[in-house]
Amino acid sequence: MTNKEEKYYQAVGRRKTSTAVARITESKKPVFTVNERPMEEYFNEMNLQKTVKDPFSKMDLEGKFSLSAKVSGGGLVSQSEAIRHAIARALVVFKEDFRKPLKDIGYLTRDPRMRESKKPGLKRARRAPQWRKR
Repeated sequence: MTNKEEKYYQAVGRRKTSTAVARITESKKPVFTVNERPMEEYFNEMNLQKTVKDPFSKMDLEGKFSLSAKVSGGGLVSQSEAIRHAIARALVVFKEDFRKPLKDIGYLTRDPRMRESKKPGLKRARRAPQWRKR
């Protein structure tokens, strides 16, 4: 029995405080796993699953790649968009011709919006303690 090494394409994607490492492999029977769990179990909402699969559907590659992703930090929406960013970057590693269409859609641009840090003397970034006259 020979142990054939599969060729994979790997990239890192980020959004807010989420970081994802996506590894895509060409396969005839695609399997999507996130943190070693099936994607349908990890992202139980359809819109989050669609967010993850969007780069494949936009490039007409549905059913041609398997995905293995490790993601940490942030919430589920942020994590799904970090995985989408990582998949788009991995597709560019796979085929450089995908760069222009993915960039035009906006999947290669890292979303720079971050939560503002808390300031001393305030409850949150801008929320002041409640003011009392008497």
